[in-house]
Amino acid sequence: MSKKKPKQNDNTIARNKRASFDFQLLESFEAGVALEGWEVKSLRMGKAQLTDSYVLVKDGEAWLLGSQITPLDTVSTHFVSDPTRTRKLLLHRKELAKILAATTQKGLTCVCTQLYWKGHLVKARIALAEGKKSHDKRDTEKERDWNRQKQRIIRDNVKQ
Repeated sequence: MSKKKPKQNDNTIARNKRASFDFQLLESFEAGVALEGWEVKSLRMGKAQLTDSYVLVKDGEAWLLGSQITPLDTVSTHFVSDPTRTRKLLLHRKELAKILAATTQKGLTCVCTQLYWKGHLVKARIALAEGKKSHDKRDTEKERDWNRQKQRIIRDNVKQ
């Protein structure tokens, strides 16, 4: 039997689950994404990947690097489409200043955790993150396993 995929919200395009495993997410922001037409069509088909994506603030602008949007086969042949191109993020000036200060002074990283639809617009959920050590990852796994076992115990005791 095939495993059922967890049901996502209707508006979610892609999630970066690796970010929550590798980093401790501190503060999150919502940013618009400047896209081309073929990218929006590909996103509607769910062809996005955020595994190694991160945010870079340069010259007062935020850029999304490492995200991959696979072009559809129906895209015109006379137009060159780059699946890993750098995409501009649209943020308020105060948010940009806060992200820039955190990444330069505190040594934090800014990663993209989610792409989703908000009406007809594509939004990115980005977060300031602090890298986890290997023992932190083990603690997280132990806590997750314990929560799972607690749920099983509660479920089994409630049925009887």
